[in-house]
Amino acid sequence: MTPRLPTPRARLVVAAVAVATAVALLPAPAVQAARLPSGFTARTIATGLVVPVDMAVAPDGRVFVAEKRGRVRIRRGNGSLTTFLKLGARVDQTDERGLSGIALDPDFATNGYVYLDYTRKATATVGVHNEVIRVTAKGNKAVAGSEKRLFRLDRQRSTHHVGGALEFGPDGKLYVTSGDSQRGASAPQLSSLLGKVLRVNRNGTIPKSNPYYGRLQGRKRAIWARGLRNPFKLSSDGRRLYVNDVGEQAWEEINRVRGGKHYGWPAKEGPESVKAYQPPVFAYQHGTGNKRGCAITGGVFYTPEADASRPFPAGMTGDYFFADLCRGWIRRYDVASDTAKAFATDFPTRQLVDLEVAPDGSLLVLRLNGKITRIRHSG
Repeated sequence: MTPRLPTPRARLVVAAVAVATAVALLPAPAVQAARLPSGFTARTIATGLVVPVDMAVAPDGRVFVAEKRGRVRIRRGNGSLTTFLKLGARVDQTDERGLSGIALDPDFATNGYVYLDYTRKATATVGVHNEVIRVTAKGNKAVAGSEKRLFRLDRQRSTHHVGGALEFGPDGKLYVTSGDSQRGASAPQLSSLLGKVLRVNRNGTIPKSNPYYGRLQGRKRAIWARGLRNPFKLSSDGRRLYVNDVGEQAWEEINRVRGGKHYGWPAKEGPESVKAYQPPVFAYQHGTGNKRGCAITGGVFYTPEADASRPFPAGMTGDYFFADLCRGWIRRYDVASDTAKAFATDFPTRQLVDLEVAPDGSLLVLRLNGKITRIRHSG
């Protein structure tokens, strides 16, 4: 992570950079194990990942992990790690750039499609930019020659605020986030793909049902929602799509993604209601303690499979679990009651970066220090 200000109060901007840097910036935790609600246990199920930033869980329980430097690894059922794919020297890893997003096709069990969002180095004709590609999995390896570029984003103006999340929405379309590249003025502009959530078909074409399709041309027709700063993670429960947007001076936001909406950046951040902008469904302030934080990262709806063997208590089903990078906590937002409640606190070394639900109903926690933790309910 990279501090914005060289003072003790400087907050950390979300970035998948060297773990040594992250550890150096964060004070040592007071406890050696995460504190969980009664009836829950946590166990490390993978170590040795190198600056992992995102993960996706296959129907058979394998965990696909995207490492910042451009490598995809698989945590297999026996606990071992294997390399699925290496993107190689084309990946720009500067600051917050790199391989940032991974998603599996809704029909992954039959077609084996794996989607990736990464920062590509400048070429002779195009500056540094993110692009979305698709590869085909066969077993634990990507099929040689199966890579297809689906979508190219705009040239980046900064090494920060990259975005890069991928998620299939309730409509089966692929949603892609793009940060403002530290050019806040670009976020509301329809002439730029920066500071947006984009919506494309599985093959990379742009749906005609996108809200600006008739007004815009070319790749800009992919714009679905705008006015975001650093939209870091997406999650859908089959009905809703949420995006975690990393704030600047005071607030972190969870926004419900809707077509044609403007979320206010850079004119506003946080929960204040402004008629012209879509307010977040939930926001929390910067600071210390288990209700405040510095940078919202992982988020996932807890919607376990019907046959999950270790589901959480029924009252948690449908809740939106979200994590803060440098405070080391996970909270859950109860959509029905519009309230957020504590879940887990005091993760050692903190650095929580992604959350996913496994087929057995457990919650998987990915950390920048190279570990995956599995949280289970004993019931």
